[in-house]
Amino acid sequence: MAGTAKNKLLTLQQLAKALKPLKKSKKIVFTNGCFDLLHAGHLSVFEKAKNLGDILIVGLNSDRSVKAIKGPQRPIVDEKNRAKLIAGFACVDYIVIFNEPTPAQTIRKLKPNILVKGGDWKEGSIIGWEDVDQVVRIPMIRGLSTTRIIENVLNAYRPA
Repeated sequence: MAGTAKNKLLTLQQLAKALKPLKKSKKIVFTNGCFDLLHAGHLSVFEKAKNLGDILIVGLNSDRSVKAIKGPQRPIVDEKNRAKLIAGFACVDYIVIFNEPTPAQTIRKLKPNILVKGGDWKEGSIIGWEDVDQVVRIPMIRGLSTTRIIENVLNAYRPA
């Protein structure tokens, strides 16, 4: 199912249309996030999510959305380049960028079978749980986080 990086990024309407004929025979998995600085933890979540179904969709917070959630200094990497990097992973079939702070509207429109989030998300706080058949939380890899990477970089350049 995986296409080239160029044709993996679709609008919400394009993706809903592309999924329509696949829904009867394929299990669709959705995960989302800012993915501001990609690291091995993100790849691990993507690979494990893909193993849960046939088609993996990554919902990507837009630059505007990241800024609203994380603050004025973020994102570090713009949405076009974050999407291009994610599209390079063979396990990712489609990417959709959303402007809202949460993917609720996107999940409602796409109606995936499985919603995947990192283990740092508490069950009751996972947006979209009521619109899917199953929610899977994947444990985080200790020590890997975008926040920690940013802190390490800043600490490396602070005078001692």
